[in-house]
Amino acid sequence: MAALITARDLTHSFGPRTLFDGLSLTLSEGDRVGVVGPNGTGKTTLLRILTGAEVPDEGEVHRRRGLRVATVDQDDDFDSRSTVIEVAARAVGFDLRETEDETDRQVRVAIVLDQLGFRSPEKPVGELSGGWRKRLAIAAALAADPEVLLLDEPTNHLDLDGILWLENMLLSSRLLATIVISHDRAFLDRVSNRVLEVAPRYPGGSFSCSGSYTTFLEMRAEYLQGRAQYRDSLANRVRRELEWLKRGPKARTTKAQARIDQAERLMTDLAQVRAELATAEVGIDMTASGRRTKRLLVASGVDKALGDKQLLKGLDLVLQPGQRLGVVGANGSGKSTLLRLMTGELEPDGGIIRRADHLQVVHFDQAREQLDQSQPLRRAFAPDGDTVLYRGREVHVVTWARRFQFRDDQLDQPVSELSGGEQARVHIARLMVQPADLLLLDEPTNDLDIPTLEVLEESLLDFPGALVLVSHDRYLLDRVSTVLLGLDGEGAATPFADVEQWLAHRRPEARAPKRTRVDRHREKPKRKGLSYLEKREYEDMEETILSAEAELEAASEDLADPSVASDADAAHRAFVAHEAARDKVAELYRRWAELEEKSDGA
Repeated sequence: MAALITARDLTHSFGPRTLFDGLSLTLSEGDRVGVVGPNGTGKTTLLRILTGAEVPDEGEVHRRRGLRVATVDQDDDFDSRSTVIEVAARAVGFDLRETEDETDRQVRVAIVLDQLGFRSPEKPVGELSGGWRKRLAIAAALAADPEVLLLDEPTNHLDLDGILWLENMLLSSRLLATIVISHDRAFLDRVSNRVLEVAPRYPGGSFSCSGSYTTFLEMRAEYLQGRAQYRDSLANRVRRELEWLKRGPKARTTKAQARIDQAERLMTDLAQVRAELATAEVGIDMTASGRRTKRLLVASGVDKALGDKQLLKGLDLVLQPGQRLGVVGANGSGKSTLLRLMTGELEPDGGIIRRADHLQVVHFDQAREQLDQSQPLRRAFAPDGDTVLYRGREVHVVTWARRFQFRDDQLDQPVSELSGGEQARVHIARLMVQPADLLLLDEPTNDLDIPTLEVLEESLLDFPGALVLVSHDRYLLDRVSTVLLGLDGEGAATPFADVEQWLAHRRPEARAPKRTRVDRHREKPKRKGLSYLEKREYEDMEETILSAEAELEAASEDLADPSVASDADAAHRAFVAHEAARDKVAELYRRWAELEEKSDGA
């Protein structure tokens, strides 16, 4: 395959820290590269170097002449007053308010927004949720018609539906290549055919292999095992040389100076290999209160609505020590609301929630509102002194900070200057010192790197109290949860064994028939209260809808046809036809429901 981007011998430092030294990477057509590594090792910097937005200290980057590259950053900088279509239009280099003759670009913008689910392109960006802002960032990048797409933590703020949509989009797109930085292991396993880990533990600062993320884990384990065997062999050789060096001046004078030099080189090599294999892990260990009560929280017939949306209806739930409940559902389905009901921050509209006496609840808030952004890191850990009280003993704040991979020089740095992953570690460190009977985690994986996630998983598995975990991380949910609770956003809360069972339940063929598709075998209701013409219309409605859906499907195929997309006029006509076909189907369903209600109500 032809090379698109070639990076050779990249070396880059951030202050006194060397991020990578001698890193090389070739991106070819068909490559879908997943990039992983601990926070702060230079993953985002590497993407910026590949696009030319940043220059390496040493090394060179060659991009194929005329290559179109688009980037989706971890956080967007959209003007909240702009509309969705204005943001997408600016991404392709023109302003809708000033330029009216860019028909081809306007059509491309409209098509991309439609394909990504934006039905109200005039909606202000400030009214979008975090998940839809992420979709807009991806739409803006795709509207520029790139050949290579670079994405930095694209699953952040997306619910599971959004992640599945993104997976399918990347796998079915006509992009020549993609590079994705992500901590979502299930996502990486599906969208990557090559994985690159950026970490100082490797010579040059990186390790890569072809294949999925699962293949990468296997290859990395083999590599580290080999390095560990080399370390042990080297340690034995160094031990023998040290014994010789200790024999005294008489023995040493009879030996060649070359052997002394060799011993020094062996010790240097051993120190380097040991440093590679020493993984600096976050020491996460949640503190349980030791309560023996069998029932920590009981919800009976709980109802809760926000505005006119019924989120929970008749919820019954019992939480006991050792139970780990995973909560899944689309954005807005009531997951965070359920946690706030458990803490007592919200009261149910109906039903009752009983809590054990003196129940100690620790809540990891996904918005992290409990962190004072103006505080220095030192005070975030130890508000009143230089020690942290952990499990009845005092730990110096410097030692506590190092446990969470913070450098000593960061202690006086304001929390606001920390990265998202670093702030997540601060939040976890603060929660660890609070004894808990019930641990509530609302999207704890956002911004956490994979090494921290792996340690967090082990800690949650060992937590003896009750745990409620809201997350879109399928790997974490399946590994930690003893049962899943699926919220549909319409009041229902259904238990499932694992994520795959929940996803299967939500597929159209697994759900009860709804008025989003005609059921040919459905028994038709009695036709009462209809006029003669309405009866005829009602009887023919099923076939009419099927015909309209066929037209919509044909219009969708035209819209996706590459030959149509490359012709501005044809693309515009296809887009207009698609919109008309979709509106026709929606109107027919509305009319069908109207006639059915009139018939049943007579």
